[in-house]
Amino acid sequence: MRVYLIGYMGCGKSTMGRKLSSILDISFVDLDKYIESKYFKTIPQIFEEEGEASFREKEQACLKEVSGFENVIVATGGGAPCFFDNMEHMNQTGFCVFLDVDADELANRLIKSKTERPLIKGKSPEELVDFINEMMEKRRPFYEKARYVLKGKEIMPEDVITATGIEKNHA
Repeated sequence: MRVYLIGYMGCGKSTMGRKLSSILDISFVDLDKYIESKYFKTIPQIFEEEGEASFREKEQACLKEVSGFENVIVATGGGAPCFFDNMEHMNQTGFCVFLDVDADELANRLIKSKTERPLIKGKSPEELVDFINEMMEKRRPFYEKARYVLKGKEIMPEDVITATGIEKNHA
């Protein structure tokens, strides 16, 4: 069993992934952390030194690697579903769940976050909301290809389990 969590940065993919992993007693992979450990660079360093195109190629290669893992929850980066054939690949190899959180809530979470995020660096709260809305307009067609779409401010692990029908014994 493979579950891919997708959605915009700050929607809770990594937090949800860790919780689901614990509940279902299966592995968890944060795709960004996986990339960082494989290439010995942070995501911001890869963006800075090699550019977004190179990062997206590395991201796709790593996504294909982790899609070979069994019994795993994968939290993707926010842009991963929007490049190459990544959405089709995730839908073919597992349960793909879009965590759909509105722009105001995402902005609040991102402002409070300690994680360095190259795409939003230096933006004011107002600029951030506008940026998120603009990006979501571009990304939503990809995100909505997920087999499961969960909307809300507080999406719980139980919501993912109920929507997908996954159970501990599937692992």
